[in-house]
This record gives sequence, structure tokens and C-alpha cells, in this order.
Amino acid sequence: MSLKFADETPDALPIHMLGPDELAPWLAQQPERVRSWVEANGFSAASGAMVLIPSEEGRPEAALVGLGPASRRGRDRFVLAQARASLPEGVWRLASRHGAQLRGESALGWLLAGYRFGRYAEASFPKASMTCPQGCDRTHFETVAAGEALTRDLINTPSNDMGPDELEAAARALADAFGADMDVTRGDELLERNLPLIHAVGRASSRAPRLIDMSWGETGPTVVLVGKGVCFDTGGLNLKPGASMGTMKKDMGGAATVLGLARMIMSQTLRLRLRVLIPAVENSVSGNAFRPGDILPSRKGLSVEINNTDAEGRLVLADAIALAVEETPDLLISMATLTGAARVALGPDIAPFFTDDEPLAEALSAAGRDGADPVWRLPFWEPYEPMIEPGIADLDNAPKGGFAGAITAALFLRRFAEGVPRYAHFDIYGWQPSAAPGRPKGGVGQGARAILGALPDVLGL
Repeated sequence: MSLKFADETPDALPIHMLGPDELAPWLAQQPERVRSWVEANGFSAASGAMVLIPSEEGRPEAALVGLGPASRRGRDRFVLAQARASLPEGVWRLASRHGAQLRGESALGWLLAGYRFGRYAEASFPKASMTCPQGCDRTHFETVAAGEALTRDLINTPSNDMGPDELEAAARALADAFGADMDVTRGDELLERNLPLIHAVGRASSRAPRLIDMSWGETGPTVVLVGKGVCFDTGGLNLKPGASMGTMKKDMGGAATVLGLARMIMSQTLRLRLRVLIPAVENSVSGNAFRPGDILPSRKGLSVEINNTDAEGRLVLADAIALAVEETPDLLISMATLTGAARVALGPDIAPFFTDDEPLAEALSAAGRDGADPVWRLPFWEPYEPMIEPGIADLDNAPKGGFAGAITAALFLRRFAEGVPRYAHFDIYGWQPSAAPGRPKGGVGQGARAILGALPDVLGL
């Protein structure tokens, strides 16, 4: 993969990113041969359009990339990423003098466009490379791209090669690379360590359930990331239809995203103490599978009535969140591919998040905009609390009726996060349904860049 910028060189060829209103003034300053060439190719600076400009000897000497009209610019993400695959081999540089926002998005999009998932079939990579745009932090963008690539690789790997064992191995490899500590609780040991919900969800699989616990850093505020690691979700005894199982390798997208985010944090050596908790399970069907109607204990002591075994993600997260709360971290974040309701509400691009902390919400929203990582706050709507209280047990894992599914799931998790000063939950999709610039079809990280960007403000780093 090509996830790094080229070193600075005086021979780098310029890329000019122009909107329709900028094209004529730019052309007016160019030689006649350039004006004629651009006009002959019908380049109008439409969004994503690209034209190579040849030198008098016929070799490429520059490229123009269209930004589209300013009024429609928000419709297209990572415009430069779209052009990367069409540029010929060589070192290029961004010559446009646009603001920091566009330069940053262009830098990120360029690197993300270098990602390919090539584990099972040969992949072709872009031949063009680019120097880091002026004013951009090269280390930041390269570490972000590497973390995103890790997330995508983990999600894209099918479940036969990415079960709880393999997810543990991926976490251990990351821990070893950055000198982090690892502790793993497997199988019946989960019951001995009072993690009964994780055990209940994963016990039907031939692949033992586990809790992966990684720690890094010795000074600074404490941050705990909890990621849902359901390596495949059949739905359990409430079996999913076949069409709904097709993308269930991505149901560990929360785990993949927190591991990618952890890589970003450790690569940038942020001054904090990081803990990553991943309940890694496979929700399968066998004689000892948990059942609809069961009432299960949790680490926190709350009882949970099971009304749908396909609402398993909140169960494994509940025990992990309860464990995290016991050390009272300064910031607790859970990430999960949790509800279809979140997709219906916001679609595949935007990751909803929930928090009661106003400064945290503002920081996440701002960092999401700055990092080209769109997020949107949804409410912990307390009048819906009775919907998760079945009467026969403390909590209901799947309220009937279908209303506000993302909110009721978040309210369920908040019950286990009580006692931490700052908590946010992200209900991500983790999947790009069709190819787009910088985002090939398949696994994708969501929310990680927003969280990374918010950490300095939130924690005073």
C-alpha cells in the first residue's frame, strides 16, 4: 500500500485544484499552448475532473483537478483522491493556495486512496506519489492513514480468518509493536472473572469468547476505548436471514476501529494512559446458545432479559464497559456496529454518537468537521428509559416496537457507564457500500479521526 508521502524534491510536478470561478484567471496567466490544451480537452473544473498538461516535449508537466462550483462543494468528499488513480507515475505536489481545510482533506484523501485490500487477490496500486501539502503535518496524516488501513484490513478479512483468535492476534501484534501490555480472559475464565454476558453470547461457538485488554502509557489522563468484537453474527437463535448475514464479518467494526485509533494514539505518543477493551465473540447457534426469554446476570449486577439474541452487541459491551468504569477513567468511549436504526437515521456515511457532556460533544463535532470524519450527535433521551425496563428484569436487550432503536441501545449502555466523568458511545456502520474517492467498497473506519482530533481539547493535552 502507498500510505506515505514522497520526500520533498524540486522536480515534483504541480497539481492545481481549481473551481470554475478560478479557472479563467488561472488560464489567463498561462502560455497559449496551455490555454489551448485545456480548452481542447473540455476541462471546466467540474468536481473530480482531471486533465494532464503536457510539456512542449510531450511529457506531463502539470495537472488540473476540478473542485466544482463552490455552492456544490460539500457534495463531494476527497476530490483529489479521485484523481490519484489517473495520474501517471511520478512525484507530484499540491500547488493550489487554498485554505487549511481543503489542504488537509486533500492530504488525507490522497493517502487513503493508496489503500488496497490485497490479502486474497493481487491488487493494483496507484503509481503517482505526492509530497505532503504545505502546512500539513506529515507525521499526523501518515499515522492516521496507517491506523485507518489497520481498521479496514481487519473488517475486510472474512470471519474464517478473523475470529476471536485472530482478532486477539491482531491486538497482540499492535501491542508488541508499541510496547503495550496485553491480558486476555478466555472461555470459562470469563465466568470466574465475572464477565457473564460476554461468556453467554460467545459460548455457543467452537471459537472461545474472550476479553482482550490492552494498556499503554504511564502518564497523563486515562482513556478507555471499548470496541464491539463480534467476529461474526448469525443472530443466534433469532437467526438472521441470509441476506442480512452477507456483511456480518464487519460486526467487529467497533473493535477494528478502536484498534486503528489506538495505533494513531500510540504512533503520535500522546501523553495519556490508554486502555483498549475488546469483547471478542462469535454469536453462533448450538445446543448451549443463549435463548430468547433468558434472564442473564451482568458484571454490574443488573439483570438483563433477552428478547432477541440478535441484539448481542450491547450485551458484550455492557460487561466491558462495567469493567472500564471500575478504574474511573477520565474519558470512556464505546464503539460498535450496533443498530440498523442508526443507519436508517443517518445513512452509511455519518456516525452518530451519544454523550451527556456538552464540551465533549462540541469537541467531537468540530474535530469531525476538521478531520473529514462526519459525526452527528443523537440524544440520550431519558423519556425512553422505560422502554428498556421490562419489569421482570432490570433491563431489556431488545425493546419491542422498533422505535428509536439506536437511542434505546445507547441508553442500555449508559446504565453500565455510570460513574465516569465523561462517556461517549458511537454507533458506527464500518462499511462502505459502494466505492467512492478514498474509500473503496468494504470496511471503513468511522469516528476515529473525530475522537483523535478532540482528545487535546477534551483532556488538555
